[in-house]
Amino acid sequence: MNQIVKIGLDLAKNIFQIHGIDACGKVVVRKPLRRGEVMKFFAGLHPCLIGIEACATAHHWGRELSKLGHTVRLMPPAYVKAYVKRGKTDAADAEAICEAVTRPTMRFVAVKSMEQQGVLMLHKTRDLLVRQRTMLINALRGHLAEFGIIAAQGTAGVKAAIEAFHAMQDSLPTLARKALHGLIKQMRIVASEIDKIEKQILAWHRNNAASRRLAVIPGIGPITASAIVAAAPDATLFSSGRSFAAWLGLTPRSHSSGGKEKLVGISKQGDSYIRRLLVIGATAVIRRARQDSASKNWAAKLLTRKPARLVSVALANKTARIAWALLARNQAYTAHVGAA
Repeated sequence: MNQIVKIGLDLAKNIFQIHGIDACGKVVVRKPLRRGEVMKFFAGLHPCLIGIEACATAHHWGRELSKLGHTVRLMPPAYVKAYVKRGKTDAADAEAICEAVTRPTMRFVAVKSMEQQGVLMLHKTRDLLVRQRTMLINALRGHLAEFGIIAAQGTAGVKAAIEAFHAMQDSLPTLARKALHGLIKQMRIVASEIDKIEKQILAWHRNNAASRRLAVIPGIGPITASAIVAAAPDATLFSSGRSFAAWLGLTPRSHSSGGKEKLVGISKQGDSYIRRLLVIGATAVIRRARQDSASKNWAAKLLTRKPARLVSVALANKTARIAWALLARNQAYTAHVGAA
């Protein structure tokens, strides 16, 4: 076992698969391990390189194995798939992971700390609750419309619809009143939980220097800044701002052949949550750019030639590159003439 220099570890719920080789590339160990045997096995090895797919529980195992002195590298599963020779088995996956981890063009995922994962859980929980609140509002508006209660969109419209319901609820069927009261109660509970989570995110943001630096960028607030810092703890893993924007799915998707280059929209790959936050922030910046007559404004100039949605995505791409530069170089944002 002391000869092992590289191991591919295929994670699972109960049965893990390992594939280890020596310095000459010869297979030294290939066997399954139960969950309780994993740490005991790696504790008995000399420090080596361990490759793991960046899937569920990968960051936990990355932290635990790193404590034993091993070098752990996480890889996107989509990039490992190309190294699977034939069939789909745990042994084949572990062998592919072992092969892919030392490829010079392989891209890796930084192992997140427990604090960073905690912040991301807040963001994911908030995102889930926001979607649930939207579902509840849509259901409430649809049901009220069946009784002739119509209100405008937005927060004010929902409030007006609820007030109109309370004003005429005595004339509605008993079962309908119970159902609508249940929706309104659940909507208020969800809204209260969202407010609590946002306060926790804001408190974390105020105590994180990197997040505070990003929040100064136009189109980025505490929510987006904290999400970027927690999701990309090591910006130097990206070679450039374009690579970071590509990771977020904000770069054009190439569909070229025969020497003819063709770009088809953006790739929409990577972290969809941060991408959505950046596009929403860029849309807000564009709204101000339309009101501002400054001809030197980057977004305002682009709006004269391109549709608003295209400009918002382009501005989100630019914002992502600026965010990467601040994180990778540990600098503060400084607005320049012509910047959005």
